[in-house]
Amino acid sequence: MNRLGIETSPYLLQHAENPVDWYPWGSEAFARATAEDKPILLSIGYMACHWCHVMERESFEDQATADLMNEHFVCIKVDREERPDVDSVYMDAVVSLSGHGGWPMTVFLTPDARPFYGGTYFPPESRHGLPGFKRVLESLADTWRTKRGDVEEAASGLTEYLQAAASVAGAPGVPERQVLDTAASALREGFDYVWGGWGRSPKFPPACTLEFLLRRDERELTRLTLDGMAAGGMYDVVGGGFHRYSVDERWLVPHFEKMLYDNAQLALAYLHGWRVHKAERYREIVEETIAYMLRELRLPTGGFASAQDADTDGVEGLTFTWAPGEGAPDKLLEPFEHGRSIIRGQIDPDERAQLFALRELRPKPALDDKAVASWNGLALAALAECGRVLERPEWIDAARSAASFLLGPMSSNGRLRRTWRDGIGKGDGYLEDYADVANGLIELHVATGEIRWLNEAHRLASLAIELFGDDEGGGFFHTAADAEKLVARKKTFDDHPTPSGNAMFAYVLIRLGRIYGNTDFEERAEGVLRLLAKGLETAPTAYGFGLVALDLYLASPREIAIVGSPLSDVARAAMATWDPHAVVAYGPTDEIPLLEGKTFVDGQPAVYVCERFACQAPITDAAAFSGNVS
Repeated sequence: MNRLGIETSPYLLQHAENPVDWYPWGSEAFARATAEDKPILLSIGYMACHWCHVMERESFEDQATADLMNEHFVCIKVDREERPDVDSVYMDAVVSLSGHGGWPMTVFLTPDARPFYGGTYFPPESRHGLPGFKRVLESLADTWRTKRGDVEEAASGLTEYLQAAASVAGAPGVPERQVLDTAASALREGFDYVWGGWGRSPKFPPACTLEFLLRRDERELTRLTLDGMAAGGMYDVVGGGFHRYSVDERWLVPHFEKMLYDNAQLALAYLHGWRVHKAERYREIVEETIAYMLRELRLPTGGFASAQDADTDGVEGLTFTWAPGEGAPDKLLEPFEHGRSIIRGQIDPDERAQLFALRELRPKPALDDKAVASWNGLALAALAECGRVLERPEWIDAARSAASFLLGPMSSNGRLRRTWRDGIGKGDGYLEDYADVANGLIELHVATGEIRWLNEAHRLASLAIELFGDDEGGGFFHTAADAEKLVARKKTFDDHPTPSGNAMFAYVLIRLGRIYGNTDFEERAEGVLRLLAKGLETAPTAYGFGLVALDLYLASPREIAIVGSPLSDVARAAMATWDPHAVVAYGPTDEIPLLEGKTFVDGQPAVYVCERFACQAPITDAAAFSGNVS
């Protein structure tokens, strides 16, 4: 067993028996590289990744390859989900070198962590235009010995590029409404009007883009995409939940890993799709997806695991595909590979239950039971809002448990941890962790009316400003001011595949700023929006949540202060319609500026509808909201 045997990450533990002398990321590996004057081989992946498994079987478990790695390099293995900062910096390096990125990612560094060469998957022998991994190792070892000047020049140039790319200048002002219209127009032009979504293959679920378009009531684009993704294949019509992406344009053949973050985001996309389109199938997708999350990903602590693996017993998609005679109706089978097929199409409830029972008899893919704070924040938001809208109190209870887990075991001295597994919290949280958890806590407050969740969201947002804020350049860094210093300190703005930390945090700050009357929060959100300006116009599919934040910022402020229980008739009536531009707070309390002075009326629950804290007369009669429908 190598040094990874004492780690908590399932991905790192997966490599603990490799003959490679792996180190985790840390000072010990860099000290050895410096002392022995060896380059570093940095390998980054994640547990649910199919091609990561392939490269492990082909190369990292091969003794001859391991011998080359051990002789010429100091080898470091990183779980990208534990260290998104390391992954993001070196992914930029790989993309600049090769024009594309992905996992597994292999990057070669100098002993002081400057990258000089990299790529993604390398086969064991040269094929399909890719150099064989052993050949790459031998060539780079020779270059390190004989052409050190070239290596240093490449490393310096690439590091300068990374540092320059990390410095982004903002626009002189906050983007105006025209930017939203231009983005929507560009999204219509690049749309796949046959299958829905954007791009050809592979095709990824565009949760953030759908959120933006649903808020604009863009019916055709959202309907075609929601219908296409739900048809079967990338969506698991038997067990519920979404696989990571499809390798084709039809949403049919998936990469079979199932990620918490996809399912949390898509549950909300289908919930909002149901509210816009009134399509009952979308509500069913929400129910099936939440049921999947609670059944397969929920941990005993109340938090949620990261993912289910793409492979079962070393075979991609084995659990989720069907062979003739295994019970699936032939008319629903679409060919996959190795004589197995994917189920696609509508299944009645009885047939679905029978197929699920048959599938439950099979081995299941491995579970990455590491909890990630930001992804749990996304799950928290989904459970709270879906539970409230669909009147599922057990989902709201699950959201409470998730919030207690995040603020308890996943926190230390008031700060969020990045990951948690087997009773151990690891790493300080990143910007996205604070943003997603704060947003989830706001949604939990709206679902329960309990003030403590809103106060915790405000506390985390205030702390995140202190930890990540850039008072000079605006926006927020990915890593905290007291975090480990990498070759570049980045700000991330695009969604991939979760909302960017800056975009989500701007959205949170706008919501909290309007509830607390905090102009500093809104001004800091404006700083983010200025930095997002160029990307919103030029790459709307990559900046979907930035568009959501800008849409909220530009909307006429509408605050709803509710005194009394969310279950009161007047509160339910006030919240019956989806109004994504409103902010909501429950009292009574004078702790929250929006709620200050708001009381029950003659002992009855009351709703105060306000704009910039100028409120109409309180409403106590649910009939006043009779036009509100789900």
